[in-house]
Amino acid sequence: MPDPRAPTRLYHNPRCSKSRGALELLRERGIEPEVIAYLETPPDADELRELLGLLGVGARELLRSGEDEYQRLGLGDASLGEGALIAAMAAHPRLIERPVFVHGGRAVIGRPPERVLELL
Repeated sequence: MPDPRAPTRLYHNPRCSKSRGALELLRERGIEPEVIAYLETPPDADELRELLGLLGVGARELLRSGEDEYQRLGLGDASLGEGALIAAMAAHPRLIERPVFVHGGRAVIGRPPERVLELL
């Protein structure tokens, strides 16, 4: 059962229009999440595992495959396990899909930004 007292937070990249759009949608509805500039303060592997659990997805679904690091690190290799993908995201936070909104003990990737409203 999701914990409604769990912190409301947004893993945010202010340079990303989708991330800015999601934050704006939340603020228009009176929601002021804890904003985590994940490129400046990247989540560690444990936090990423927690996020994946809240999202209900595997690590590959949180990966940005268009980033240079994705190609350079060979992350398209289907034989790579969850641990390797999580370690890559922890070491290279640009690989993390954005924004990720956490609310009420659940999470959603805000692409399109309106998806964040699903948790309200």
